[in-house]
Amino acid sequence: MLEILYRDDQLIAIDKPAGLLVHRSDIDRHETRFAVQLLRDQIGRRVQPVHRLDKGTSGVLLFAFDATVAREIGRQFEGGSVEKTYLAVVRGWPAESGVIDHALTRKHDDYGRKLPAATAQPAVTHYRRLATVELPVAIDRYPCSRYALVELKPLTGRHHQLRRHMKHIGHPIIGDATHGKGLHNRFFQREFGCHRLLLACVGMAFRHPRSGARIAIDGNLLRHRTKVGVTEGNPLFGTGSTAPDQFLALLDRFDWSQAIAP
Repeated sequence: MLEILYRDDQLIAIDKPAGLLVHRSDIDRHETRFAVQLLRDQIGRRVQPVHRLDKGTSGVLLFAFDATVAREIGRQFEGGSVEKTYLAVVRGWPAESGVIDHALTRKHDDYGRKLPAATAQPAVTHYRRLATVELPVAIDRYPCSRYALVELKPLTGRHHQLRRHMKHIGHPIIGDATHGKGLHNRFFQREFGCHRLLLACVGMAFRHPRSGARIAIDGNLLRHRTKVGVTEGNPLFGTGSTAPDQFLALLDRFDWSQAIAP
């Protein structure tokens, strides 16, 4: 079952697990499960996604129940008025805070189809370092390896913006097979059993298209502490024993939970 974070007569938001596609894509033709289909089957109503999360990214995913509402919310996303907050684990220790203003070119559409050459579009991300850890392990050319927990707030919504921006400043997100560092990704797999992209949308705020009220959806990772895990055979995670959230497990392992506690 998908966890529902918010629902009213026009909108519904879920906590998308890492590894689940939003909709069918040519990038992963072998996939047979999609958030759109699973949510439709779960609630017995058709839904339309109003934004996208990468397959590897978990967290707040918003849907509308009809096309008109989807378009109205979509305009808020396009206009940059939707506030989105992400958490990520990155290689190295970035500055305490900063702004990444680096234009990006989109090479593929949401379905994995190659797009014609295009001019780079403005892309801006605010970031804040929340916590750090230094491990006595030589992975690259240094005797120790440093990692940080960061909060990311994209002001624009370009393709793979957060992943590409963090790579741009030399602090790629752990678990990013496309823009990250394989040595560090494999270390997290081997040492911590972490096989996911360590990027999660943990908050979203927008104006309701009907009432005009400000809606704030909380997807804080710490709420998963109330769960005992994922039951065996859950189709979102495959078969096997219980599978606790790998992101949360790392927060506890590095003693980072207090950094994001309310």
